[in-house]
Parts: sequence; structure tokens; C-alpha cells
Amino acid sequence: MPNAKEIYVEHIRTLPMSERLRLATIILEDLSTSGAPLLDYADSWSQEDMRDAAAYSLQRADAHAGDQRIV
Repeated sequence: MPNAKEIYVEHIRTLPMSERLRLATIILEDLSTSGAPLLDYADSWSQEDMRDAAAYSLQRADAHAGDQRIV
């Protein structure tokens, strides 16, 4: 089965701009009415992800505080 890029190169790119825009409209309308969520909110941060983010944040804050000079 060809992928989207192959279909585009072989069939869509050769269409006139008005037809490509019409096709894009059809695709976007189909996606907007499909009822499928656009974003997957099932992803969540693991404990390790949160520790890494906190460690990075603390390192940046420490580096920034070291750059500050009392005037």
C-alpha cells in the first residue's frame, strides 16, 4: 500500500491548485467530523520524567542565581 507522500507525488501534485484545495477541504472536514480526538491526552509523565524535569529546573535556577550580582 502506498504511503501518503507517494500518493501525493503520483496523484495529487499534478492536480490544479483549485482541485488540491478542494481535496484539502474534504480531508479537513472529514477529520473535524470524525469525532476522534486530535490530541492524545493519555500520555502522562512518569515519576522519572518528573524527577528529570525537576532536576533540570533546579540546575537552571542555580545557574541563573549564580549569574546574579548584588549591586
